[in-house]
Amino acid sequence: MKSSTVNISFKKDLLTKIDEIAQEESRSRSELIREAARLYIEKKNRWKEIFEYGENRAAAQNIKEDEILKEIKQYRKEKQYD
Repeated sequence: MKSSTVNISFKKDLLTKIDEIAQEESRSRSELIREAARLYIEKKNRWKEIFEYGENRAAAQNIKEDEILKEIKQYRKEKQYD
């Protein structure tokens, strides 16, 4: 895979924390930042999937946005007795 070099500015205290963690884990600053970026993207994509799923389920059941909280509370209440 082809890679590109980028320049990123960090506040000194954040860079210090990055360097400390990288040293603790015996890896480079770049490796740590790459992993952090990958994890952020994965997390963002997962939340997007979750919200799309919720929107699709609500649409399929003809649930309006203002009814969703009520539905969640009802579901949780029912699950307490299972």
